[in-house]
Amino acid sequence: MFTRREILRSFIALPVALAACKTREPEISYDGEIVGASSNIGHILREKRNFEVPASNWKNTRLAIVGGGIAGLSAAWKLKSEGFDEFVLLELEKRFGGTSASGKTKLTGYPWGAHYLPVPFKENTELVGLLDEMNLIESKDDVGNLLIPEQYLTRDPEERIFYRGRWYEGLYLNAGASEEDIVQYSKFQNELDKWTDWRDSAGRRAFTVPISECSRDLEVTQLDSISFAGWLKKKGLNSERLKWYCDYACRDDYGMKLENTSAWAGLFYFCSRVSESGEDSQSFITFPEGNGRFVDHFVSKTKDHISGANIVVELIPKEKGVDVVYLDTQSNQMKGFHAEKAIFSAPLFTANYLISGFRENPAFDATQFQHNPWFVANLFLKDRPKSRFPRDFPLSWDNVLYDSKSLGYVVATHQKGIDYGETILTYYYPMAEEDLRSGMQKLLSLDWKELADICLTDLAQAHPNIREVTTRIDIMRWGHAMISPRTGFVWGGERAKAQKPYRNIHFAHSDLSGVAIFEEAFHHGLRAANEILKR
Repeated sequence: MFTRREILRSFIALPVALAACKTREPEISYDGEIVGASSNIGHILREKRNFEVPASNWKNTRLAIVGGGIAGLSAAWKLKSEGFDEFVLLELEKRFGGTSASGKTKLTGYPWGAHYLPVPFKENTELVGLLDEMNLIESKDDVGNLLIPEQYLTRDPEERIFYRGRWYEGLYLNAGASEEDIVQYSKFQNELDKWTDWRDSAGRRAFTVPISECSRDLEVTQLDSISFAGWLKKKGLNSERLKWYCDYACRDDYGMKLENTSAWAGLFYFCSRVSESGEDSQSFITFPEGNGRFVDHFVSKTKDHISGANIVVELIPKEKGVDVVYLDTQSNQMKGFHAEKAIFSAPLFTANYLISGFRENPAFDATQFQHNPWFVANLFLKDRPKSRFPRDFPLSWDNVLYDSKSLGYVVATHQKGIDYGETILTYYYPMAEEDLRSGMQKLLSLDWKELADICLTDLAQAHPNIREVTTRIDIMRWGHAMISPRTGFVWGGERAKAQKPYRNIHFAHSDLSGVAIFEEAFHHGLRAANEILKR
């Protein structure tokens, strides 16, 4: 058992934690719970129990999709749109979408993870097609770039940062910046401009989405061999504000520290969504429920083929097919499908546990696909939280605390244009300070009350009345939230191996890109679906 002091010092900036421990905070008396999949599911898989399926509980299908995250749902959507109906999708949770899942109240929807999609370039025709089907494209300009209806683009003000008692606009901390800070930020932007405009001999960009379209030129891929921190040091960029800004980017998209993130991945974050030097990054498409809007669309198109609360426990490759064994948690019965093919859209590290014979005769090293733990909290508020200074930069869509290990919070009601009264804050905390194992152990060791206290104590430095206006806190622990693009992984070779079918099993997951973003999961879902359709 850890004391409150020990927990807060571990999760929150030291001065904030020490100040909080000197005061006696009121007991957390409101409702809340830890939601999502139980950690016991992982134990079921690791124990490799003997799962016997009664003969009467077997069915036949041409294709079984394992996993109902964005990749699995995208594959199902693609197959359905092409007239392929003989498939089933099995998801272990009742809620579909993985880290793009969402919740809903009478007030508004709210995200449990991913909460935006950058407007895609016109060249990403498959993703453009999805947006068109969802009526999210107003028109196109003279050269074919998308024009998105204003109500679906992030409403102003977009971002603010809390520093030394005040809120400031933007995510780079300009307030109080020295001349050297400004010079180094400009040099960093020049480096980004260079890589944004860079093209190889075939005309391919260094960084773009999907990653399969990125250049494989050595000048680009060798960036994967050093850390982002090492790259900044090599360029003589040592401004603390600039390093914080880049570290925030790594924690935000990858759940990792600057020192552990591949320089390739760090530059990808900044360059992949900028059309040319001097231009702003692509605008964000967002909804109150975040990327749950896309999940709902996929589900509506494939609802007759998908089934939640089914834990797949084994895939058994056969000479002419694959058997998929699963536990129906509603009936508590073991069931199975005799399938001709399977799409494996679960995290890649689980191949060692789920695919019979894979560990003994692997097609790729599944242990190289490492994920980072997070927790996400949704705080339900009866009124807007007060800032310490009423004339600060106002409540924004994205609100970041400079002196915090968290990523701050987004406001679910922001897109609705309602700037008063009830709201929901979605608070994100990546376990970036920890390695995978210790981070997971620490996260799972804490109960709801302890995690809620971390959220409230952290946010109280910016909002002194946060405990008074909060009425409920629900928390989701993501033990394996997103793939880790650590130094050497993105272009290390295992991704390429894992994109090839293993007997009758095809793989589809954002893990295969080394970057856990919607576009990459969508791309691999469609790639796997097309492989099935061609066969």
